[in-house]
Amino acid sequence: MTLNIAFMGTPDFAVPSLAEIVASGHNVVRVYTQPPRRSGRGKKVTKSAVHQFAELMGIPVETPESFRKSKVIDGLEALNVDVACVVAYGQILPQRALDAPTYGCLNLHGSLLPRWRGAAPVQRAIMAGDTETGVQIMQMAKGLDTGDILLSESTDIRATDTAETLSQRLSRLGAQIWPRALGAVEREALTSTPQSGEPTYAHKIDKAEARIDWARPAADLDHHIRGLSPFPGAWTMLDETRVKILLCERVMNRSNKPGDYHPGQTFKRHDETLDVSCGPGGETLLRLLRVQPAGKGPMSASDFVRGYLQGSDTGFV
Repeated sequence: MTLNIAFMGTPDFAVPSLAEIVASGHNVVRVYTQPPRRSGRGKKVTKSAVHQFAELMGIPVETPESFRKSKVIDGLEALNVDVACVVAYGQILPQRALDAPTYGCLNLHGSLLPRWRGAAPVQRAIMAGDTETGVQIMQMAKGLDTGDILLSESTDIRATDTAETLSQRLSRLGAQIWPRALGAVEREALTSTPQSGEPTYAHKIDKAEARIDWARPAADLDHHIRGLSPFPGAWTMLDETRVKILLCERVMNRSNKPGDYHPGQTFKRHDETLDVSCGPGGETLLRLLRVQPAGKGPMSASDFVRGYLQGSDTGFV
């Protein structure tokens, strides 16, 4: 049978899931997404990525400020949908909303639960140095990402992954498992497995924690930088200029006296590469590949060296 579905999602991460559900032949009767917000340097009011895609597909869209209002839930109940598919919606659904669809609400989450419950699982996994993550569809229940698991797919976290590249890969991987989940709903054959293990929480990224502490080892800073790239971006100061570090790699410190260095000290190599000493005593090195000075666009480290470090021995702080 064809399922009647309500879809709830907001960012780019959710668009492939909506596209896959539509392509699988199900009837998406309504899309719920966050209201248009002001964004960008011009603070232009912009519809969410899901909102824009739904309009292209001719699907009715609702943008409630809060799903806790009775009239919003009344509207969901009136749709008489079989199931709600939720992907990075950005709102907490009260129990009455969870119970409104015949088969409840299914949520796609970007980690292997119970590790990294919460708002920023992709970023936190990279920042913690995890080597594996995945996507899971769970039956939504009261509580933060506490529901039983219905389907899972895992993937390695690559040494070159940023939050952006890993998010894109998980988005595509998650979209691919929706047809299996909805097929099981059609057959009334959903099977669930309770989460097991000690939960960890992917708290929302605080911009204050994005500042780079060059006294940490290069391996830790590599994870920190990649996990925050491109947004909000790990940052540091060069004199009075705030600089985001968007991409880097660890390199060998070949000095015979690494202890002579200090954390944050910079080393230019023929105006083409830029290394920064890290860790206690500057004992490890991080090579910067892509940076973004305040008020400028992203640029290569070599362009940054030529534009900002000519004749300067000032390090990062």
